[in-house]
Amino acid sequence: MKYRSVFDIIGPIMIGPSSSHTGGAARIGKVARSLFGRKPKWAHISFYGSFAKTYKGHGTDVAIVGGLLNFDTFDERIKTSLQIAKEEGIDITFQEEEAIPNHPNTARIRLGDEKGELELVGISIGGGKIEITELNGFELKLSGHHPALLVVHNDRYGAIASVANVLAKYAINIGHMEVSRKEKGKQALMTIEVDQNIDSSIIDELKTLPHIIEVTKIMD
Repeated sequence: MKYRSVFDIIGPIMIGPSSSHTGGAARIGKVARSLFGRKPKWAHISFYGSFAKTYKGHGTDVAIVGGLLNFDTFDERIKTSLQIAKEEGIDITFQEEEAIPNHPNTARIRLGDEKGELELVGISIGGGKIEITELNGFELKLSGHHPALLVVHNDRYGAIASVANVLAKYAINIGHMEVSRKEKGKQALMTIEVDQNIDSSIIDELKTLPHIIEVTKIMD
């Protein structure tokens, strides 16, 4: 992993004891909450590798639930997040998985309510930095550290170009972009990290484009 500045190595202010096991876990939970768009009724959290072995001692469980409650990494309420979640009626379950992951600090989160569900896989790569590697079965690479768009679309000619053209029209610079699909000609997912926040009017315009199914924005 390459760092762009000394501040990436120092990392953000966060609740301890571990930037990887606590700070990173909180960010994974917060991205899941952002993508879901509302407070979930339930969440099933599976830990793999090092997370599975040490999540209680390192506070990974309270951190990831704190993120689901939309707490920042430095929020003191993270320490009592399990109790807060219970008081707010969120059913939380944890599972220690034996499968060997590609990265030792891996968590899979399934969350939902009566309106829908979401599933993602996140890894904590050190210094509070994370990557989201899977979303609802789509493979992706999302850092959670920059404004981003997730665009679900039909796998058709011109869909990617039409989205890029709209962003170019409003001088939105793309820092990173990936496209993932489960099957040729079916649904696909564009993951687009950008250098500035995106106004809701631009999101509305993207939603009107041909072959676009859903557009979700994540702010840094």
